[in-house]
Amino acid sequence: MVVLTCRARAMKRSFLICGLLALAAMPVGAGGQLKMTVSPAHSFAPAVLRVRVSIEPNAVNRSLEVIADGDQFYRSSEIQLDGDHSPATFNLEMRDLPAGDYRVVGILKDGAGHERSLVYQDVKVLGFEIGG
Repeated sequence: MVVLTCRARAMKRSFLICGLLALAAMPVGAGGQLKMTVSPAHSFAPAVLRVRVSIEPNAVNRSLEVIADGDQFYRSSEIQLDGDHSPATFNLEMRDLPAGDYRVVGILKDGAGHERSLVYQDVKVLGFEIGG
């Protein structure tokens, strides 16, 4: 019979929690299929966001959706893909975004429209106020 000390049980719980947190931080879908960078992370309105999306080529890739979702503003673009014959990198510009906090989301989909992978990045567009 094995008896665990309090310290051993606490360590075991810590490893379990760390493992669950690591799994929760991974993108939805298979890891590495989709990567995205958005710049700048902070800007002044009206902002131009530059979005660079990298996709791992795969025959089932059929569309890429990029969304900028803010408190008062929403914009999205959907790009049709030709499976493993599609470019590996896409560059998009989202122009004239008003002030607000945004979550920029990239979603890779298959032919049935099912999500294969999802990534996101938060950005802040600052308003310019005169006086005060």
